[in-house]
Amino acid sequence: MFSEPVKGSFPTTAVAIASVAIVILAGFLVLMSHRRPEAESMAYGPNLAFSHIEMSESTSLSGGKSTYIDGHVANNGKLTVTGVTLHVVFKNDEAMPPQIEIAPLSLIRTHEPYVDTEAVGAAPLAPGADREFRLTFENINSNWNQQEPEIHVVGVRTR
Repeated sequence: MFSEPVKGSFPTTAVAIASVAIVILAGFLVLMSHRRPEAESMAYGPNLAFSHIEMSESTSLSGGKSTYIDGHVANNGKLTVTGVTLHVVFKNDEAMPPQIEIAPLSLIRTHEPYVDTEAVGAAPLAPGADREFRLTFENINSNWNQQEPEIHVVGVRTR
């Protein structure tokens, strides 16, 4: 009438899979702990020269406006640049504080069929190299005086 209860077996497959996962995770954590993150410094900033600055705007179908700053950046130092952080200052003529945007420098990868950018880390800027860049801004205040904004380097990662 009553059947004898089935005795459970030890789940060796599940334990083996969990053990392998733990070993892989531990190995990954050990490898990551030995990598030193690249620190950003302002000290290398004077080695970067910005030139040929041009500005443009576009309006999207939804009514949004994008402001673009294009130009060239040259690495006049002896290190390879893997990242740049900028403060871009949009001034106004109304005695109000300027709008300051923090932006990573993006290098232009291609111009066709459209301008495509990539992070500096994807294509580091070697010593002596000159590359085109593009900065894109979506929400510039309407009181901006439409003059070329100031661009200040506030952080550089090098190797």
